[in-house]
Amino acid sequence: MSEKPAPENSLSKNESYHIQIGRAEELIALSRSIRYQVFVLEQGIPEHLDDDGLDELSWHLIVSDGTTPVAAARLYSPEGIHSVMARVAVLKEYRRRGIAGRIVQSMIEFARTSGIARIEIHAHKHLEQYYKQFGFAYIREAEVVGGHQLIEMLCQIGET
Repeated sequence: MSEKPAPENSLSKNESYHIQIGRAEELIALSRSIRYQVFVLEQGIPEHLDDDGLDELSWHLIVSDGTTPVAAARLYSPEGIHSVMARVAVLKEYRRRGIAGRIVQSMIEFARTSGIARIEIHAHKHLEQYYKQFGFAYIREAEVVGGHQLIEMLCQIGET
């Protein structure tokens, strides 16, 4: 199974976005392009820190506005029970439209229907309250990446 299309999602009265989840090379390339724009160019994170070798082993979520990819995220689950959601990125001009929330909700639902029981994230510290609204709980301070303090959070979505 390489792709699982998600239904179109209306985020406001005038905006409709398409969400696609899969492992196809095309989705990986789109994800890398969005991450480069957000993490490297905008946030100043060194490009080599994004290349951790896990892209080909992960599920990728792409949000498109028509034919334009505008956001991405990745879910890595090597043993199928525990997963790590990472690389959540929304292009600057598409922020504050509810897209990140749809990404998180879509990843949680995808994980739930795939039999994954837990999602871990390493999020920017200032986003702790944001992720709590989706059921994530603070665990601890994690690493500093490119000058950004990350925190580890966990969402329990099923039985282990």
